[in-house]
Amino acid sequence: MTELTTGSEPLLLGRYALYDELASGGMATVHLGRLLGPVGFARTVAIKRLHPQHAKDPEFVAMFLDEARLAARIRHPNVVATLDVVATNGEVFLVMEYVAGESLASLLGAVSRAKERIPLSFAVHIASGALQGLHAAHEATNEKGEPLHLVHRDVSPHNVLVGTDGVARVLDFGVAKAAGRLQTTDEGRIKGKISYMAPEQLAGRGVSARTDIFAASVVLWEALTGRRLFHGADPGEIVGKVLNGDIARPSTKNPDIPEKLDALVMKGLARDPDQRFATALEMAVALEDAVGLVSAREVGTWVGNCARRRLDDRAARVAEIERSSSSIDVQDVPGAREVLDRFAARARAESMETMPVSGTGRSQIGSVVDPRDSLTPTRGRRFAPLFVGAALVLAVPSMLWFATRRPSSATNPTQSAPGTAAEVQPPTPSAVAPPATSSTELVVLEPPAEASSEPAASASASAQPARPAVPPKKPPTVQVKPATKRPQSIYTRD
Repeated sequence: MTELTTGSEPLLLGRYALYDELASGGMATVHLGRLLGPVGFARTVAIKRLHPQHAKDPEFVAMFLDEARLAARIRHPNVVATLDVVATNGEVFLVMEYVAGESLASLLGAVSRAKERIPLSFAVHIASGALQGLHAAHEATNEKGEPLHLVHRDVSPHNVLVGTDGVARVLDFGVAKAAGRLQTTDEGRIKGKISYMAPEQLAGRGVSARTDIFAASVVLWEALTGRRLFHGADPGEIVGKVLNGDIARPSTKNPDIPEKLDALVMKGLARDPDQRFATALEMAVALEDAVGLVSAREVGTWVGNCARRRLDDRAARVAEIERSSSSIDVQDVPGAREVLDRFAARARAESMETMPVSGTGRSQIGSVVDPRDSLTPTRGRRFAPLFVGAALVLAVPSMLWFATRRPSSATNPTQSAPGTAAEVQPPTPSAVAPPATSSTELVVLEPPAEASSEPAASASASAQPARPAVPPKKPPTVQVKPATKRPQSIYTRD
């Protein structure tokens, strides 16, 4: 297992880069990390890594994977989001949302060293946020919509993270109990911190959502008083106090606590689960009604002032990591080359199917247009089918017209037989053909009375095949004369 130190080269885990340690617990350490994606996408994350002595233990690995699976089912702003799980080099890593802030345990230590207390409204705000996150966990369901009956079982100041945005978030569901959990607790084995465990949890009588309410009430009691509620020289003494010891009202340690808030805390600390609040959300609402709401901005400012040095150092380290990670070639990250190749191939395939909307340069839905392509060279190709169609529409009537106007073999070319098409008369002095550059129009003239003479009709009839008898008609004569007005086209709107 590779050990990392501040300023050392990161450990590449697929598309993630693992940097130095942020915090450490009994089972795992949390590191700063960086998601390295294609086209310059990157994001700072927190990566949880099992301790070396646990990384090869199947029970701990199963617990670790269970945490990821369960936490992914909880979607709430008061719960640290789980983003991904990475398995590589024989290890499993849990990728989580990175939150700029401090644990409540660290904040309590800071105010204790300064011989101060957390303001009442801030302590209630933090406890209310944690309770709302726990309620989201208690109400979580699986993919089929079935309740998971999730119980955190390890609520403590160490597992409540208060961000500089003033939002309290619950984290670390490593020892949570849920229906369908892959890893099961050994008989008689207690998991969690005994100073924050409910009596039924210590006695092995089973846990429920009200077990987490008891633990959250212990956290609130300590935040209001600045003291430990259950403490002793050894675990046995602590267990005895939780099961049978007297629980002092918080107002006995801090006279500024109002009576209504005092009563709410004691209700959450009832040894009988049935005497506690029915849900974590019910207790959160009761606390807010008793003390009043405070803005997250005020709490965030207080967090920044309480842990300014630690937060500034961490912010500088994050900025350094962000600068250094930009020099990492994403193609060197295992698996990134394949992702980039698939992305490029898809873009090329979609661009081949692109047909921009006529005259706009905008592509159809779902297609990709390269903005470097000019519209000018493709405009002719785009309108070519329209030009060809228009030419065919204009040419076909003209061809049909000329085909029906073939010259007759009659002796008098100016006359036509009955039932035949009229011939174009030669121009006369009064009807001079216009220049080639001017527009012309066809004018239909009534034929003279002598146009239907018998010799011309018989000559024309002898020159053509026999046809059925048709009543004689007086076909019109078409004469070409200059146009005084541009003709209207069927393709031109009036």
